[in-house]
Amino acid sequence: MTTQRNISLVVPKSTLSRLPLYYSHIRKMQQQGEKYVSAAAIAQSLNLNPVLVRKDLSGVSSVEGKPHAGFEIDTLIKDLCEYLGYNKVDEAILVGVGSLGRLILTNKEFSSMGLNITVGFDKDPDLHGLQIDDKFILPMEKMESYVKRTGVKIGIITVPADQAQAVCDQMVNCGILAIWNFAFTLLNVPQGILVKNENLPSSLAVLSHQLANKLSNNN
Repeated sequence: MTTQRNISLVVPKSTLSRLPLYYSHIRKMQQQGEKYVSAAAIAQSLNLNPVLVRKDLSGVSSVEGKPHAGFEIDTLIKDLCEYLGYNKVDEAILVGVGSLGRLILTNKEFSSMGLNITVGFDKDPDLHGLQIDDKFILPMEKMESYVKRTGVKIGIITVPADQAQAVCDQMVNCGILAIWNFAFTLLNVPQGILVKNENLPSSLAVLSHQLANKLSNNN
């Protein structure tokens, strides 16, 4: 018999960053017909500490796991979806339909995570009117009317660093409240505007440093 629990409303930022990893892994198990999963099994598959995984899941799961079986996968996925907001669909626009922008625009995984990128914007006139995976590419001057007409609140920036602040300012002026920034620069935004920076150069620097240490220790 499973025991009902109260889902924690607040979890540490480090935990929040791991929950999507658990969700993706558990979804694959569900698709393979698995019914239960233990924290230890998740930890082993993702190369994490089992105590850490168990603590993370205890903050979001509505029921305790069964001894020798673990968490019921269907319930755990439902709880993760609700906590992460994947059960709600948020619409977003994307600005900068270059190589990175196209990869993000056409990524099918975002829809399973509650994000629907509805349209792309770009200053290149050769792209205007094109469809990429049923997503229209529109000129920058149409952003304001589109945002106000649809009420979309999330903007994704995938332009070069020297163009990012201008795009950010245009988004804010149009009514965008949350910005996912892939440009290699920090953005200045008014108070109340949410920004998540994906700092690829910083991640590369950390990876390079870790590799250098590993190679040094092996010598």
